[in-house]
Amino acid sequence: MRIAVLCAPSSWYFDDLCRAARGDFELHAIPFSQLAVSSSSESGECFRSAAERLSSFAAIIVRTMPPGSIEQIVFRMDVLNRLQATGVSVINPPRAIEVAVDKYLATSRLISAGLCVPHTMTCQTVDEAMQGFHDLGGDVVVKPLFGSEGRGITRISDEALALRAFKMLEQMQSVIYLQEFITHYGYDERVFVVGGKVFGMRRQNDEDWRTNVSRGAIATPMEIDAQTKAMALAASNAVGASIAGVDFLPGKNGKRYALEVNAVPGWKALSRAVEVDIARCVLEFTAEQSMGKDRESLVKKPSDFSV
Repeated sequence: MRIAVLCAPSSWYFDDLCRAARGDFELHAIPFSQLAVSSSSESGECFRSAAERLSSFAAIIVRTMPPGSIEQIVFRMDVLNRLQATGVSVINPPRAIEVAVDKYLATSRLISAGLCVPHTMTCQTVDEAMQGFHDLGGDVVVKPLFGSEGRGITRISDEALALRAFKMLEQMQSVIYLQEFITHYGYDERVFVVGGKVFGMRRQNDEDWRTNVSRGAIATPMEIDAQTKAMALAASNAVGASIAGVDFLPGKNGKRYALEVNAVPGWKALSRAVEVDIARCVLEFTAEQSMGKDRESLVKKPSDFSV
C-alpha cells in the first residue's frame, strides 16, 4: 500500500513510520511546500508533489503543519480538503486539524462534548484581558492561540506583568487566550487515540509546572480505565480526529480537566513508556481507513443507482 506522509523527510516520525512499515507499506515523505495543483475545465484538478500524483496514493497521513504565510496555510488546507473530496483518505481530516490547532475552537468543542475544561478567557483587547485576569483569580496561564508542546506558554500571577504582556499581545494583533491556573500534582496525562484503541502515559515534571516531555518531564505508563477511554474518545470525536493526543490534568480540587487535543500528536515518549509500536498502529489504522474508503466507493458507484 502506497502512503504519502506530509512531513519533513528528515523527521524522526517519518523514520519511525518507515521502520514500522516492515515492507507492508511504501511510504513517501512529502513536504507541504511541494504541494501543487494543476486545474482545467477539461481535465479537472491534478494534485501533485514534484513528479508524484497525490491521487495515486491510497492514503495521506498529515504529520505536521509547518509555519507559513496566511496564503500558504489556507492553500495547504484547501488542497487537503479537495483531496479528501475526491475520495483520498486523509488522516487526520483537514477539518479536524483546523479545529484542534485553534485553542479557542477546540476548547468550545470540548465544552460541548461535556468535558471539564479550565475557566478560559479569549479576547483581543488589553481591557478585556485584564478583566479576565481578575475574573480568573489573578493566576493565569497565557497561551498562543496556535501552538503545541508548551511553546509560548507563560504563567502570570503579577498584575503589572499581566498588563505588560497583554499590551504586547494587543500590539502584535494577537488573540489573547488565558486560562485559570489549575493547582495540580505535578503531572498530567497524555492519552493517545488511534481509532478505537487508546494508550496513555503520565508525564511528571518536578522542575517545571509545565509537564511536556520536551521540557524534561518523565513519562510512565498509566492504566486506561473505562472512564479515561470514554473521555479520550469524546475529546477526539469533539474535534473530529481519529488519531489524537488528548491531554488531561487532574486538579487538586478533584476535577479532571481536558486541556488540549493534538491532531498531529507525537508518540516517541509514549511508545517507550507503554512499550507499544505506536507507529505500526498508525499505519494499520490508516490502511483500515483506506480500505473502508475503497469499499464505500464501490458501493456508491453511479451505475449502482442507474434506472
